[in-house]
Amino acid sequence: MANNNVSTLLSGAQQLGVTLSESDAARMLKLLDELDDWNQRMNLTAIRERDQQVKKHLLDSLSIAKFVRGPRVLDVGTGAGFPGLPLAIAMPDVQFTLLDSTAKKLKFIDHAAQVTGTSNAQTVHSRAEAFQPQERFNTVVSRAVGAVGVFVEWAGHLCAGGGRLLAMKGRYPTAELEKLPSGWKLAAVHRLSVPGLDEERHLVEICRSHDRI
Repeated sequence: MANNNVSTLLSGAQQLGVTLSESDAARMLKLLDELDDWNQRMNLTAIRERDQQVKKHLLDSLSIAKFVRGPRVLDVGTGAGFPGLPLAIAMPDVQFTLLDSTAKKLKFIDHAAQVTGTSNAQTVHSRAEAFQPQERFNTVVSRAVGAVGVFVEWAGHLCAGGGRLLAMKGRYPTAELEKLPSGWKLAAVHRLSVPGLDEERHLVEICRSHDRI
């Protein structure tokens, strides 16, 4: 079964245009092992079946890799570390900051980053709207932080000039895109296809109004 998960992950990543080594895949599956272990003591994920974890946590995270610009990336409301940790494993030359307001989740992420050897991922315990980093980020991504407009209001100040806000969504969020805050515009909406997952996925890409698309 473990070999099946490795092959599913490697072939799925390849379909997404992400090159993973077998070592990378093993680190990502180790991340899922740690997730299962910690999930017995705290509620980190409702997805318990390994094949679904590979698709809905790992491949879903990797589906946005080609839209992520470095060298500094912020994952807002990272939860159990998705998409930040899988992306950090796949993109070792990019520095990822994983932000969440729940300390126990960040404790898990710190542990998982250590045991998987993911040195380019660090955590910050804060709400997005209160976070004041010394340097802003080239990409700010959110996988599960409410409506697009709210995400922009909370996290827009964290995005560097010329940078991008990326909101991972299920169905095309038509109504949400009519309510972007002043000073921001829609750069694109990308339809994502996650290998093995028969569910709609879209990535909303937002930039400042004066930025070139």
